[in-house]
Amino acid sequence: MPEAFAFAKRASLMADPRISHIELDEATILWRNADIEQERRIAIFDLIEENRFRPLRAHAAGHEGPYRLRLAVNDGRLVLEIADDEQRPLETLVLGLGRFRRPIREYFAICESYYQAIRKATANEIETIDMARRGVHNEAAELLLERLEGKVETDFATARRLFTLICVLHIRG
Repeated sequence: MPEAFAFAKRASLMADPRISHIELDEATILWRNADIEQERRIAIFDLIEENRFRPLRAHAAGHEGPYRLRLAVNDGRLVLEIADDEQRPLETLVLGLGRFRRPIREYFAICESYYQAIRKATANEIETIDMARRGVHNEAAELLLERLEGKVETDFATARRLFTLICVLHIRG
C-alpha cells in the first residue's frame, strides 16, 4: 500500500495543469493601438507566469499538461485550440460569444476612458474609472468561468487574463 501511495504522489507532482504558451489568431485582430498592445503583453506575461488550466477531456485521456492554447474568433464564436507541449492537438473548444458582447463593449468603453484619464485626469478620477474597469473585468471573468465549467478547470485570475485576450480579439479599428 505505501508503494501505491508513493506512485500516486509522484504522478501528481508530474502533472502540470497550466498554459505554457498562448497564441492569438493574428488574422482575427484587425487593429490595435499602443494601449491595447500593452494590455495584451501584460495579460500574456501574467498568464504564462501563473495560471491554472486543466482541460477535462484531455486530462481524462491522460494529458496532464502543460498545455499550449491558441485563441481565435470564428463566426462569432470563441475557439480555444488546446495542444500539448509538443504542439500535438488535444481538443478544440468552441464557445458562443453572445453573452460576452455586453461585457466586451463595456470593457472597451471603460478602457478608453481610463486611457484618456491617465493622460489628463486627477488621481481620484483615474481611481474611480479603474474601479469600474476592474468591476466589469471581474464580472466577465465570472461569466467565462461559468462558460468553461465542465470543460476546463481554471481559476479566477486565469479567467480574468483570458478575458483580456478575448477582448483583444474583438478590436475593430
